[in-house]
Order: sequence, then structure tokens, then C-alpha cells
Amino acid sequence: MRFSLDTDSNKYSIKSYGPGWVNVNERELRRSLIITPERLITDWPPQCLAELDETHIATVATLEPEIVLLGTGEQQRFPHPRLTRELLTRGIGVEIMNTAAACRTYNILMLEGRRVVAALLIG
Repeated sequence: MRFSLDTDSNKYSIKSYGPGWVNVNERELRRSLIITPERLITDWPPQCLAELDETHIATVATLEPEIVLLGTGEQQRFPHPRLTRELLTRGIGVEIMNTAAACRTYNILMLEGRRVVAALLIG
């Protein structure tokens, strides 16, 4: 799916996405990533939900988001509650959805000026 948004070129936004890829600011990425309006992390290790662990969530927490969108691939799947516990105890909202929904939601929240982090599993 391709988006048509009026965005600030100094911010990271998701331009389009499809099975196995996400386009951020005209750069096609085929690995899991973390995106905030100010930062793009393209070497986030987990490629699927089964590989996600507490250290990966700790990386997300260091970005001090207001809300985290966890995109779990083509299907919405829920991680073990221990994985999101750290975020929740810090008062950080967590929404779990498939990666396509997380891409759409990220752009909306980013345009609203929210401190949003999208952690997107591509595999």
C-alpha cells in the first residue's frame, strides 16, 4: 500500500509497505526495524515474533516513547506478557497489531506530534 501524506521531510515516515518490506522516506527496508519521527534503527535483530526477547524491548524503551506500536508481521500475534511488562510499568502504552496496521497507525500518530515508536517485525 502506498500513502499520500503531507509530511515533514526532516521526520521519518512510512511511505508504503507490503509483505516483507517497508518503505521509509523512499528507502525500501526488508528487515525488522524501529522507527520514530526522529530516528530509524534498521538493525533491530528479531525478524519474527519467536525471536523477540526482553533485550529487544529494552532497546525500544530507551527511546522514551509515549506509545509503542508492535507490528507482528502479516498476522496479529501477541507476545508473552513478560516482554511488554517493562514498557507498561514505565507507563508506556503498547498496541500490538499486524505490521500493516502498525505502519498506518504510526503515520497518524507521528503527524499528530505524538512520541510514537513503531517496532516492526517484517518476517
